[in-house]
Amino acid sequence: MVKKIILLVLFIGFVSFTNAQAYNGQGDQKVQIGINAFGYGAGITGSYDYGVLDWLSVGAGGNFYWSNDNDNFFIFGRVNFHLNDVLDLPYNMDLYPTVRVGGRNDGFGIGAGLGYRYFFTDKIGAYAELGSYGSLGVSINL
Repeated sequence: MVKKIILLVLFIGFVSFTNAQAYNGQGDQKVQIGINAFGYGAGITGSYDYGVLDWLSVGAGGNFYWSNDNDNFFIFGRVNFHLNDVLDLPYNMDLYPTVRVGGRNDGFGIGAGLGYRYFFTDKIGAYAELGSYGSLGVSINL
């Protein structure tokens, strides 16, 4: 009986451990809300990512800039290439090159960068993306 209880506790711990991963591959879903520091301007950003492969997610988002001119938003699609398995990162970290392509008030926009997520709990983490734009904020596991 004691062995069964120990195995059950280990199983529950293992399941909890695997559910807390920063990127779980296919079917993984994240929402990010943050602040843009530079790029097309300073403002707020939000995005959604969906895992399609163990190393690839796609998503969409928008940046809204604190600007007095008419060029104050960027709506985009994004692709992230997750390096967790290649770099053997801890379960609660996610490192990913990312590319954004979309539209702005004045036409076409593109951005590329390197992103990093760190999860404090199963649901809540922090992120930073730096490159042709810069943002940081909160990442939420759905």
